[in-house]
Amino acid sequence: MLNKQKKVAFYTLGCKLNFSETSTIARQFDELGFERVSSNSPADVFVINTCSVTEHADKKCRQAIKKFIKQSPNAFVAVVGCYAQLRPEDLAGIEGVDLVMGASDRGNIPLYMGDIHKNAKAKVYSCEIDAINDFFPAYSSGDRTRSFLKVQDGCDYHCTYCTIPNARGKSRNIPISNIVSQAQSIANQGIKEIILTGVNTGDFGRTTGESFIDLLKNLEKVEGIERYRISSIEPNLITDEVIAFVAASSKFLPHFHIPLQSGSNNVLRLMKRRYNRELFADKIRKVKQSIPNVFIGVDVIVGFPGETDNDFSDSYNLLSELKPSFLHVFPYSERPGTPAADFEGKVHSQTITQRAEKLQQLSHSLHSEFYIQNIGRKEKVLFEGANRKGIISGFTQNYTKVEVDYKKELVGKIVDVELLGISNTGNLTAKIINNE
Repeated sequence: MLNKQKKVAFYTLGCKLNFSETSTIARQFDELGFERVSSNSPADVFVINTCSVTEHADKKCRQAIKKFIKQSPNAFVAVVGCYAQLRPEDLAGIEGVDLVMGASDRGNIPLYMGDIHKNAKAKVYSCEIDAINDFFPAYSSGDRTRSFLKVQDGCDYHCTYCTIPNARGKSRNIPISNIVSQAQSIANQGIKEIILTGVNTGDFGRTTGESFIDLLKNLEKVEGIERYRISSIEPNLITDEVIAFVAASSKFLPHFHIPLQSGSNNVLRLMKRRYNRELFADKIRKVKQSIPNVFIGVDVIVGFPGETDNDFSDSYNLLSELKPSFLHVFPYSERPGTPAADFEGKVHSQTITQRAEKLQQLSHSLHSEFYIQNIGRKEKVLFEGANRKGIISGFTQNYTKVEVDYKKELVGKIVDVELLGISNTGNLTAKIINNE
């Protein structure tokens, strides 16, 4: 099976953590001499990294698998990720799937391929999630501007709606020294920005006795990396020390992604979240006071069992008051095996849709307001490589998207700009400031 002339394609669903792991798996195939091709092309091997955060995610996984099997009927098909851990037999039952790998050994796909014969029953490598103690180090590569660096895996929180602890296991990490070495490897590739990823990123240190703030301090010293973003951090783990560090740092950017899930204390209790609305509000205010022009993205779930009209109003009014920069709105999706699946007070699907639409409208208003507030400011933009109809775009430190006329020499460069206005695409327009 391990023929150096073979073509391999990768398809990733879900979070940034999945993307970092897929990229690491892909480098293993590169080292074996495989030619990497687009997932829309015929291939000899397909690796699908799955997500199972919602029922819709499960459906997309199954659709993708069947599409690739139809596209290349003789291809070797390996399925990994959260869906593969949670429901391996469902995936193994899809005709054409050859290998299903759960949370263990997903970094060793090429090792297992030689023992598997096409058209035989799919091999399933899975185990009880409590037995998973290993950490699969991973970071993404191939993008000239940024890399997703995995610093933590698993979660000990067991929120009542969430399958992730059952898909990824307990909170764990590798030592800071190992992560710093990976960051240096990323820097050596000329990449300038790193996004720290994990299931519960701020919980870093569980297995090594280290702390999240010490991780940040050590990463800041890595030469060659000019920008860091923290992909997501729980409200109860945003300490005053972390806020002060980011406020003073020249590398950690004014950008936070903080899940709320609900602005109702009643719903937060049902979810078994580890904070209340008052703590969340306090953290948002502290971040805004300490870091001017900070971008704050917030996750919200609507339609959780037991969520009344008053509970939803609590969420809406809290977000209207706090004015984050953007909302990621998720209609509640019942996940088999979670406590919430058995809760009373199911919310009608039409009501969930209406609540989601109302929050989406609020998000659009907040995002537009944040962009308008940035007009006239001078900022630093890391430009990406795509030339779209004569336009090149990139992101400021505080995560506003900026576009200017395309110039090849801007690709992968951090450039000073003045923000001028908003284009018909919704992005900020800018003029480049010549500092020479």
